[in-house]
Amino acid sequence: MERGRLERFRKRRNATAICVLALLAAVPPGERTSAAPAGTLDRIRETGRLRLGYPTQSRPFAYRDASGNGQGYSIALCQRIADAVRDDLQSARLTVEWVPVDVTARFRAVQDGAIDLLCGGDTATLERRRDVSFSIPIFPGGIGALLRSDAPVRLRDVLEGRGQTFRPTWRAAATRLLEARAFSAVAGTTSENWLEERIDDLHIATTPSMVASYDAGVQALLARRTDAFFGERAILLDAARQASERDLVVLPRLFTYEPLALTLPRDDERFRLLVDSALSRFYGSGELGALYTKWFGEPDQSAITFFKWSMLPR
Repeated sequence: MERGRLERFRKRRNATAICVLALLAAVPPGERTSAAPAGTLDRIRETGRLRLGYPTQSRPFAYRDASGNGQGYSIALCQRIADAVRDDLQSARLTVEWVPVDVTARFRAVQDGAIDLLCGGDTATLERRRDVSFSIPIFPGGIGALLRSDAPVRLRDVLEGRGQTFRPTWRAAATRLLEARAFSAVAGTTSENWLEERIDDLHIATTPSMVASYDAGVQALLARRTDAFFGERAILLDAARQASERDLVVLPRLFTYEPLALTLPRDDERFRLLVDSALSRFYGSGELGALYTKWFGEPDQSAITFFKWSMLPR
């Protein structure tokens, strides 16, 4: 009785094996297996290289100095992430490559795998999340405005929102003033979209001009080709401090609130976990204050609170 059952089991097993082999034979060789794509850390382990991209004209977050080396707040954060990668892979021989990237192609460099991590400072928008992923926030950013120091007081008042805007005559005068001015922002940034939408909302008959970089925007302002340059306020503040002629001023107003983050590949939770863990440890280590002060000045209570809320618990 038992011998008969065993024989039937063997026959069914052999028949199943024959069916599987027949199905495999019907599938082209190139399609028989589909291994899961290697993650970022797997590729880094295999090649021994960690490629860190950075924009070259986004001081104080990231820029290229006179020696051709990357410098800035985000660069320092990525150096700590590189140390975390070494620890995770247990590889003291890991080579870190710093790759300059163009601001208009920075996200494409992450998508195409040209770099493993973008060490700049970008806003995590829903549209961008379709293509790339982001770390926990690294800075409490937002859009500001840079003007020449000799800009008309009336223009400053309008951009700051000062005045009796509820009066039709005041609004009409403000609109005429703005229509007579030129505005610019860096192409491919949230400042570009915000500026265009704001001009449409106010029904102002003027077309903003887009520039390729922050440096180009500052030069356009100094050359009087534009009257107001909009962008990440921390970068604008640094540009005003760097101006040798001391003729630039950043308005106190913050037009938007946009926490900035590092950019990394989509659908790679293991690598993102390592990046977020490294940042969270650094935020809680007590070393952040010195780095923040070096690039932005002494942090106020709101900045301290921002990092406390941004770091993730273990």
